[in-house]
Amino acid sequence: MRNGEPLRYVALGDSQTEGVGDGDDTAGLRGFADRLAEHLAAAHPGLLYANLAVRGRLAGQVRSGQLGPALELRPDVATVVAGVNDVLRPRFDAAEVAGELEEMFAALTAAGARVATVTFPDVGRIAPLARPLRPRVAELNARLRAAAARHGVVVAETGLAAVGADPRLWSTDRLHASPLGHARIAAALAEALALPGSDDAWRRPLPPRPPRTAARAVAAEVGWAAGFLGPWLGRRLRGTSSGDGRTAKRPHPLPLVQRCPARMGRHTP
Repeated sequence: MRNGEPLRYVALGDSQTEGVGDGDDTAGLRGFADRLAEHLAAAHPGLLYANLAVRGRLAGQVRSGQLGPALELRPDVATVVAGVNDVLRPRFDAAEVAGELEEMFAALTAAGARVATVTFPDVGRIAPLARPLRPRVAELNARLRAAAARHGVVVAETGLAAVGADPRLWSTDRLHASPLGHARIAAALAEALALPGSDDAWRRPLPPRPPRTAARAVAAEVGWAAGFLGPWLGRRLRGTSSGDGRTAKRPHPLPLVQRCPARMGRHTP
């Protein structure tokens, strides 16, 4: 906090930070950033929270469109989570993407913010058809860790935790975390930031699931490809993005409206 002012938390990123997969555009999105804000508010009453994330953004677009506004908001805490959209593009350059992230790390930490980020899970375990992307994710994670270390950025290692690839932590599109997944990401960031009351419970595995037959597994892959992969490829071919015409859901630092304990309890990992 600066001069006794309330703590300021600013979230930068893409659809994951916006909260896609946790709620909907009608009732409203929650997401890990909103949930982390709740953790922060418990330790710092009066917290002011802004979320600049917009779905579909590449890491370079996050830097160019969100870094300047974030710095103007003078954050005490900032999260930067981006890069998955880049991994999915045909022309992926891990060094370039990590460079965009590092530029944000450098600018935010130089401005006095405590910055946190996450690593990404094994996509091949979440969506078998995405196995060819495994080397890309591994290289991006390695470069992200190195960039974070150079600037004192906290890393929540959600990519190393086995539970991070549990399908139940992911929504039906397999690209965005489910409500439980967002809750686990927020808990991981809270632990990485050493917030009071945080621990490593987010790493705990979920109860075993009944095994699926081979036929059901194949049917699930075909359904996912038709329902989600096909439309995504269609947007790429048309040169459109899910974020076209969208702006940040919470562009200004505002007090956090606390949710009732019962609702929070249903989503706590």
